[in-house]
Amino acid sequence: MIRRAALTTLLLATTAPVLAENSKPQPVPYVDTIPPAQDIRFPGTITLDIDATDTRRGIFTTRETISGVSAGHMVLLFPKWLPGNHSPTGQLDKLAGLHIRAGGKELAWTRDPVDVYAFHTDVPAGAKALDIDLQFLSATAGDQGAVVMSPNMLRLQWNSMSLYPAGYFTRQIPVKATVKYPAGWTASSGLPSKATGSTYSYEKTNYEILVDSPVLAGRYYKQWPLSPRVNLDVYADNAAELAATPEQIDAHKKLVEQAVKVYGAQHYDTYEFLLSISDVMGGIGLEHHRSSEDGVKLGYFTKWKEGPGPRNLLPHEYNHSWDGKFRRGADLWTPDYRTPMRGSLLWVYEGQTQFWGYVFQARSGLVSKQDTLDGYASILASLDNRPARNWRDLVDTTNDPTISQRRPKGWVSYQRSEDYYNEGLLVWMEVDSILRKQSGGTKSIDDFATKFFGLNDGDYGEVTYTFDDVVSTLNAIQPYDWATLLNTRLTETGAPAPLKGFEANGYKLVYTDTPSLAFKNAEATRKSTDLTYSLGLTLNKDGGITGVGWDTPAFKAGLTIGNTVVAVNGTVFSDTALKAAVTAAKTGTDPIVLLIKSNDSVTPVSIDYHGGLRYPHLEKIGTGEGGLDRLLTAR
Repeated sequence: MIRRAALTTLLLATTAPVLAENSKPQPVPYVDTIPPAQDIRFPGTITLDIDATDTRRGIFTTRETISGVSAGHMVLLFPKWLPGNHSPTGQLDKLAGLHIRAGGKELAWTRDPVDVYAFHTDVPAGAKALDIDLQFLSATAGDQGAVVMSPNMLRLQWNSMSLYPAGYFTRQIPVKATVKYPAGWTASSGLPSKATGSTYSYEKTNYEILVDSPVLAGRYYKQWPLSPRVNLDVYADNAAELAATPEQIDAHKKLVEQAVKVYGAQHYDTYEFLLSISDVMGGIGLEHHRSSEDGVKLGYFTKWKEGPGPRNLLPHEYNHSWDGKFRRGADLWTPDYRTPMRGSLLWVYEGQTQFWGYVFQARSGLVSKQDTLDGYASILASLDNRPARNWRDLVDTTNDPTISQRRPKGWVSYQRSEDYYNEGLLVWMEVDSILRKQSGGTKSIDDFATKFFGLNDGDYGEVTYTFDDVVSTLNAIQPYDWATLLNTRLTETGAPAPLKGFEANGYKLVYTDTPSLAFKNAEATRKSTDLTYSLGLTLNKDGGITGVGWDTPAFKAGLTIGNTVVAVNGTVFSDTALKAAVTAAKTGTDPIVLLIKSNDSVTPVSIDYHGGLRYPHLEKIGTGEGGLDRLLTAR
C-alpha cells in the first residue's frame, strides 16, 4: 500500500504542468540627447513677430526666426521650469500649429520621448536660419487655466509663445520682439519699446530678460508715476475702474518710498506695476525684476473703503524685486528653463517677502495698521489650527510647488500647502523679536534687509545665497545661535506654531465672537461663510462645503468637501441661520442639526458643538509701544 501511494504521488507530480516563471523585462536604455546649457553666447538671434489681435478666441500667433544656426541636429525648447512659479508649469498643452522651416522647406521635428518640452530637428546643409510658426491657444474659460486675453485686455508672457535653442544659458541668447495689438490699445512692460500704431517693437535683449518682462495691454488704461523710477500701469474692464483718488495713489507712492528706505538700492532701471482690474481676466501675482504682474477683481479702487481686499498683492510682488529676483536661493537659480529648480530656501524668498508685504502695506498706508493686525491674526490662527504640523515640517512644504502646483487640496489642515509663505512670516517675526531683544532695541530685521538685499543699485541680475549666508549676515548684525533657531523652525514637527515672535513683539492671538472688518471683507470677497475656528468648516453662498478642518467638530460629524448644507435646525440654509444656530448652541445642550445633501442622498447630521462663534484677533500685551508697533510705523 505504501509503495502504491508513493507511485501514485510520483505519477501525479510528473504529469502536473510545470509553472513557468513570470516574465522579467529589462529597461530600454535612455540617452539624453539634449545638450546641457553652457555659459557661451549663442551665435545668432531670435526674432519674434507676434500677432495678439485675435481677442475673441484668445489665440496668439507667433512667427519666429532663429538665425545663426548650422547644419546638423538641433534641439528647441519650450520653457518648462518658470521663475516665480518654482515649478514645471510651462503651458505646453496650449502650444499648437508648430511648423519649422529652413529656406522655405518644411523640416520634420520629433518630440523628445522623455522631456516632452524638447523638439528635435535636423538643420539642412546651407541653412542659415530656422523659421518657426506656432500658436498659443490661451484659455477661454476658467477650467482651461487662467484667462489671459479678453475683448478689452490681454496679458502676454513671452515664454508661452516662443521656443529657444538648447545648449545655452538663456542670458546668452539675443532676442528681438515685435507685437501687434488690437487697434487703439496701449501696452506696458518692463522692457522698453516703441509703438508705431498698434505695433510695438521691443528693445533687443536676451531671452532671460525677455521672459522676465511680460506685457499687459488693453483698451482702458491709465498710468500714475509713483517715483522717478516706478510707474503704476492700470488696465481695467471698463473706464470706471480707473477712478483712483489722489489719496489712493499717494499710498502707492509711499509703498515705493518705504521699500526704498529699507533697501536703499533698487534692482531695476525703471519698474512697472502691471495691474489688471478685471472679472474676465484671471487673477495673478507674479514677480519680475523690473515689473510685476498683478491681477485683481473689479473694485480695487472703487471698493477701497469696504476693507483691505487684495491690497497686500502689490507690496508683496514689489518686494520680490529685491527678495527672490535679485537675491535668490542658490539651488533655485537655474541657467535655463529646462533645469529643475530646488526650493529649499523659499522660506526666505517667499517667507520674508510675505513678512515685508504686510509691513510695507501698513507703513505706506495701503492698508491700515488695524487691518494689518487682523490679517496677521488670520495667519496665526490658521497655522495654530493645523494638525499637519505634527507630521510634516516647514522645509518640506517648499516642495509643494512641484508636488501640487497649486491645485486645490481637500485637507489643507492635515496636508499643509505652501506654508513657507505664512509660517515663514512667523519665523521672520521671531527673528525680528530676537534682534530687538539681543541688541537692546538698537537692531531689527530692517538692518538685515538693508545688508542682505540692498546691494548694487540698478543691478537686475541675480546674486545667489545659501543657508550659511543668511546665518552669517544675521550674526554680523547681532551675534546669536541663528543656525540652531532656523534649523529648528525648519525641521521641527509636533510643536505648536511659532507664535513667539508676535508675543515677544507685544501681541498675542485671541478669539472672540465678533469677526474683524478684514475677516468680514474676506468673507464678502469670497462669497463665503467662514466658521473655521468654531464648527471647523467653510461654505459658499449656496451652502456648499468648501473646507473642513481635520479633527474639528465638522470633521468628527463626518462632513467633507462637496457636501451641501440644505437646512440648519429645520430652517432653510443661510449664512445668518447657521451663525445663529452656533450662537444659540453656546448656551444650550442640544446639538446643531444640519440637513446634508451628499450625491443623491439627504441626511441629518448632528454636530455636538457648544463653543460659540470664534474669530481670530491680535490682542496687545501690556502698554506702550512694542516691537510690532515699531515695525509697522512708517520710516
